[in-house]
Amino acid sequence: MRPLELDPLFVPVESLPGIGPKSAEALARVTGRDGPEDTRALDLLLLPPHSMIDRTMRAGITEAPEGTIATLKVRVDRHQPSPPGRRSVPYRVYVHDDTGEMALTFFHSKQAWLEKILPVGETVLVSGKVEWFNGRPSMVHPDHIVAEADAHTLPLIEPVYPLTAGLSPKLLRRSIEAAIELMPVLPEWADPHLVAQNGFPDVADAIRQLHHPESAMDLEPQTPARRRLAYDELLAGQLSLALVRQTLRKLPGYPVNAEGRVRKAVLDALPFSLTGSQTTAVDEILADMAGSDRMLRLLQGDVGSGKTAVAMLAMADAVEAGGQAVLMAPTEILARQHFATIEKMAAAAGIEVVVLTARAKGRERTELLERIASGEAQIIVGTHALFQDSVVYNNLTLAVVDEQHRFGVHQRLRLTAKGTAPHMLVMTATPIPRTLVLAAFGDMDVSKLTEKPVGRQPITTVTIPDERLGDIIERLRAALRDGKKAYWICPLVEDSDESDLMSVESRHASLVEAFGREFADQIALVHGRMSSDDKDHAMSAFKSGQTRLLVATTVIEVGVDVPDATIMVIEHAERFGLAQLHQLRGRVGRGEGASSCILLYHGPLGETAGARLSVLRETEDGFRIAEEDLKLRGEGEVLGTRQSGMPGFRLANLSAHADLLEIARSDARNVLESDPGLATPRGAALRMLLYLMRRDEAIRFLRAG
Repeated sequence: MRPLELDPLFVPVESLPGIGPKSAEALARVTGRDGPEDTRALDLLLLPPHSMIDRTMRAGITEAPEGTIATLKVRVDRHQPSPPGRRSVPYRVYVHDDTGEMALTFFHSKQAWLEKILPVGETVLVSGKVEWFNGRPSMVHPDHIVAEADAHTLPLIEPVYPLTAGLSPKLLRRSIEAAIELMPVLPEWADPHLVAQNGFPDVADAIRQLHHPESAMDLEPQTPARRRLAYDELLAGQLSLALVRQTLRKLPGYPVNAEGRVRKAVLDALPFSLTGSQTTAVDEILADMAGSDRMLRLLQGDVGSGKTAVAMLAMADAVEAGGQAVLMAPTEILARQHFATIEKMAAAAGIEVVVLTARAKGRERTELLERIASGEAQIIVGTHALFQDSVVYNNLTLAVVDEQHRFGVHQRLRLTAKGTAPHMLVMTATPIPRTLVLAAFGDMDVSKLTEKPVGRQPITTVTIPDERLGDIIERLRAALRDGKKAYWICPLVEDSDESDLMSVESRHASLVEAFGREFADQIALVHGRMSSDDKDHAMSAFKSGQTRLLVATTVIEVGVDVPDATIMVIEHAERFGLAQLHQLRGRVGRGEGASSCILLYHGPLGETAGARLSVLRETEDGFRIAEEDLKLRGEGEVLGTRQSGMPGFRLANLSAHADLLEIARSDARNVLESDPGLATPRGAALRMLLYLMRRDEAIRFLRAG
């Protein structure tokens, strides 16, 4: 049960003054909640401002610099309403002070209202941006207009928050103030030494200071109030991860004792020898699996570093020890790709491999489920379908999850609940900086694959503006005549009115036209809205060489393996994240031929987009790319939190607060060692923190334990 003291903060935003259904929807968008019914007063308290407006500058009309916000004390001279029937002509109110005259300009405003707030002959304070047209100053829609007698009500320092359609700054500000009024007295959950050492205010004061900055310095991530809230958010995250882990660890591990015969049969059949880091990773994984504690290990490998082979060797030991192994992938395309690869590797050792996705229906599905339940199926590859209630395993010993950041922690738990307590290997092809590993996975053990398999070719990467599209098409034509294969990636499925980006369907049509009769039938199309069968058909036609130019969306981002594809064109490359571009580029350079990646961009490039593209030109090292991505985009984006239910941080900034993350991690660990049920007074306060930071899922594990 949530502590009663917190009830005021969990009132729906619609119950705050002046918030109707439309505004509640806008507030849900701004706070990142799933909808108005899920948006609470608390979410407004934890919405930090990103900048501030300083209204302390008091100048005369003619002294106000162009484009700056000024607060002016002026006398109202006359009103000039819009001519009858011509609402598009603005309404102007002329005012003056000792230095000169200016117009206050309003569009679509009501005359009676303007006459009421700007009475002729009165002195008023107006605050807003001053623009100059033809040598004359003007202020369009002042932000604030107050009578001289009410000058004290004008906010001098105003925090600025993210906005969305249907939400005005005034309404958001009013809602936040209403939420602050509801704040109860909260207990102290942080360690007293830490509070004293860092000069942390208590949490209620920190929240008030967050929303009432007195200068630009107050918005810096290193102010005591901001560090205090960042620490609370990181502590809640680390505590919930530690609780999840504590629950998982309570289930005894199943030591995997295998002689390695099956593994040797798989190894001998591999067409390549393992790299040094692959051998090390296999050793680390097998050592974990042989222990009595359950393995929880993260296998990080760059694109094409051979993670699947490492996972296969671990699965071979699980099978030899009489168990079953599953490999879970985020998409059907990737699951079937893994199935094809693993089936080949497993054949040499006589291992039975099956694939289970949502597509299996009726009789086929029933037979598959029977083979899994009887243990006949030894390795099961699939998507989320692997942990539906209807799937019963005979003896699930090892669970391998690919592309971790697309799965939330709780989905992992549902999968592990399937076995007695399977060992868990999480694979990610997006190298994740250490701070992010800590933030997202707690203290999971990590194995890194740092080398590329022998024979992998470097990829030449170039950036080209889209005005030179014709040159690219000519180069492609020559490549197709030479029998080469290429990908062409677009950001959208279909054209929309809101976007000027080229959709995959339009680009496919234009390339068919550009290549004419010579290659028109060799250009295929793949995107996420196609049926699974159509996607599979398009992919296998490309793989077999029936088609040689694949126009696609990022549906091919992970795991598609066509070794003889050597050219990758990414259109509107400036719109993709670094990790995503690196993933896409990794679809080429998988065979013997030299490969190239062409990043087509639409200029002029912004600073961040320019920096992203030059990092890709300079390096193929996924670990360096991940660090740069963290600097450029922040942790929420890097982990793909919007898609995955992973914790994106609002108050903590991992580059600024990395020291606090380390402290939060050891604090969470110490607390749970001395008080595993959070039953002490500090434990009760920490439960409150988990509710406040919306980590209630973790409290369920506390109860379950």
